[in-house]
Amino acid sequence: MDFADKLQSYRKQRGMSQENLAEAIGVSRQAVSKWESGQSYPEMEKMIALSELFQVSIDHLVKGVAVEDSRIQETNASPHYKPVPEEGVSSSMRWVRGYSYHYEYKSRATLYGVPIVHINYGRGKLHVAKGIIAVGNIAIGALSLGLLALGGISIGVLSAGLISLAGFSFGLLLAIGGGAIGTIAIGGLALGIFALGGLALGMFSLGGAAIASRVAIGGYASGHIAIGDTVRGAYTLIAQEGQLSDIYADDVRSLIYQEYPGLWRTIVGLLVWMFR
Repeated sequence: MDFADKLQSYRKQRGMSQENLAEAIGVSRQAVSKWESGQSYPEMEKMIALSELFQVSIDHLVKGVAVEDSRIQETNASPHYKPVPEEGVSSSMRWVRGYSYHYEYKSRATLYGVPIVHINYGRGKLHVAKGIIAVGNIAIGALSLGLLALGGISIGVLSAGLISLAGFSFGLLLAIGGGAIGTIAIGGLALGIFALGGLALGMFSLGGAAIASRVAIGGYASGHIAIGDTVRGAYTLIAQEGQLSDIYADDVRSLIYQEYPGLWRTIVGLLVWMFR
């Protein structure tokens, strides 16, 4: 069996049309047709892609070397692998030996030249997705989801955006994560103008350990105004037996307005809600 016959045989075992195969490895249907009719051969990059897709060696495809352990039996073929492209979209999927894979979907609908949806992820290398909605190893978009996510609303292991949620996050407005840096930061380690966390560092801080330039509230509190069990500051309120709820909200509010008379009521409200 020559290359053309093997290619056609493996394609059919996978339940793929020529269009499906062409899309999976990034060529035209006409190119696949020429390969299967023996009119031309794939370049090395595409030959490697074919060997990975069908899980056989290049030598087997080209020279007729026995498949041995890499043989694909019909029982192990993927009869359900029949990706039919939807109207108006394009997608591709490649499965590679060793559980590596790559999947990409990009909508043809765009906004100012940017796809509405772009999904691009896989194992073996980092894949970048760029779209209004982006999902990928690295994702960049208005709404992004990835190991590294950048955008308006970003969710990932490491993310940065207007609103960010991640293991480690940076948010211009709001950051939530194990480590968080933002205007409002919430996390195990929080750094922000308003910080809430196990260790909170900011202008206004609330946490197990709170360090602030203005108001600090926590088990350990250090700031110009310090409120908590263990306190350090110019003005302090000590919680008896660690019970912040025993401190009167009016006392805290009066102290804050005494030192910062122009402070926004919303910020003051956030600082005194836990007191009675």
